[in-house]
Amino acid sequence: MNKELIIRSGSEAVDFALLKDGKLVELHKEEEKSNFQVGDIFIAKIRKPVAGLNAAFVNVGFEKDAFLHYHDLGPNLASQLKFIKLVSAGKIKDFSLKSFPFEKEIDKDGVITDVISANQSILVQVVKEPISTKGPRISSELSLAGRFIVLVPFSDRVSISQKIESKEEKDRLKRLVQSIRPKGFGVIVRTVAEGKKVAELDKDLQNLLSRWTAMCKKLPTAHHPSKILGELNRASSILRDVFNDSFTGIHIDDEELYNETKDYLQEIAPSKQSIVKFYQSNDTPIFEKYNIERQIKTSFGKTVSMSKGAYLIIEHTEALHVIDVNSGNRSNKATNQEDTALEVNMIAAAEVARQLRLRDMGGIIVVDFIDMSNPENRKTLYEFLRDEMSDDKAKHKILPPSKFGLVQITRQRVRPEVNIKTREEDPNNDKEEIEAPILIIDRITLDIDRLLKVHKKIVLNAHPFVAAYLTKGFPSLRSKWFFEYKKWVKIIPRDAYTFLEYHFYDKNGNEIKD
Repeated sequence: MNKELIIRSGSEAVDFALLKDGKLVELHKEEEKSNFQVGDIFIAKIRKPVAGLNAAFVNVGFEKDAFLHYHDLGPNLASQLKFIKLVSAGKIKDFSLKSFPFEKEIDKDGVITDVISANQSILVQVVKEPISTKGPRISSELSLAGRFIVLVPFSDRVSISQKIESKEEKDRLKRLVQSIRPKGFGVIVRTVAEGKKVAELDKDLQNLLSRWTAMCKKLPTAHHPSKILGELNRASSILRDVFNDSFTGIHIDDEELYNETKDYLQEIAPSKQSIVKFYQSNDTPIFEKYNIERQIKTSFGKTVSMSKGAYLIIEHTEALHVIDVNSGNRSNKATNQEDTALEVNMIAAAEVARQLRLRDMGGIIVVDFIDMSNPENRKTLYEFLRDEMSDDKAKHKILPPSKFGLVQITRQRVRPEVNIKTREEDPNNDKEEIEAPILIIDRITLDIDRLLKVHKKIVLNAHPFVAAYLTKGFPSLRSKWFFEYKKWVKIIPRDAYTFLEYHFYDKNGNEIKD
């Protein structure tokens, strides 16, 4: 499995595309104006605690107040509030917490008005970016993420990633971390720390302690509210969270970003520094070179085509997302309907897992798979979907399929959903919009794959531009169909057709409508 990260820099935003064996699996955008990223830490003031919600609204400088629930305060809130007060007053110069006296932990089932009050200074971290009409969701239980570990101030816990399965490795890592953990800080060991030596963990720890110290030095002179510790730039944070030995290339079209990324990779994986490449081309933009633009246009529409004629319909409502799986009325070599349903559902499950990551869909997702009567098949589908989503970094939970074929998924939403417009102005009617032309070529190809399996001869009628696209050049798309199916497709240009209109006919001249 090869992974590549393609980074495109524009005047107002930087786009990040993660490819897995050439297929787009994640797409991120970092806008220059964005001031509220997950992981950013602010010094802010409590505007108003609300007992009825057991939460407080906090002014972090966004047009809408941030939301801080009691359960996101953290058990050592009192210690943090005392620390902020003393540091801001200049009474603490040592920020290591080794000699700082901790206060009693707050009650886990307490009331917010008992522990914080209006106009109180507090350190908070963004855990969910502003989405729709809501302000950021924040927490006062801070964490500083590194490559191998996460540092948690005002804590003494050591936790190991649940994805590390070996008990011996968990015990080894726990012993190592206990030996280097500074007093007053908790540590969460990340999955990528598996097999690492104490020197690598300690280097990561010291980097995080340096960031903590630099942040604390800003407190005495910081305005309220203001960001006092920003998350790494998106390129570095993506590499920190997803980079592993399976990466084969990182291609960047901006020289400054290229140098930053190379320097960061030198820190976390020096042996892989050579895979960072600076992309220079006056003719072909980087996203077109790696076939990303085409994948974006074919992946973000309401209809998503899959192999063997199957497709998904993705609908968005205020409360949830609904995904419908369709077989496309295709012919199949499977012996019965149950086998056909299982095959289509397995293809759909892989695409659903990809779409959730690609669009960063969150909240409640309901997938309407094709009905299967065999419980073993439903179990196979469920386990396959779980396996396909195992690489998803977002917290998620999948319920087994119901008797109606419905699968319910909850997926953590921390950023606005990636929403790319795939419809374009209709060249035949400037008052309407149509699907991007490239989608029609993909749909025709899928139809050809389906129809040539059941018809000896087919004729395609299409707009002259589309007909030319299919027949010109060598090898043309039509030539490729001939080599694959050993059948020649006659293509007739029709001037009367709209740009995206096409029809298939059999050898007797009857239109094929299935």
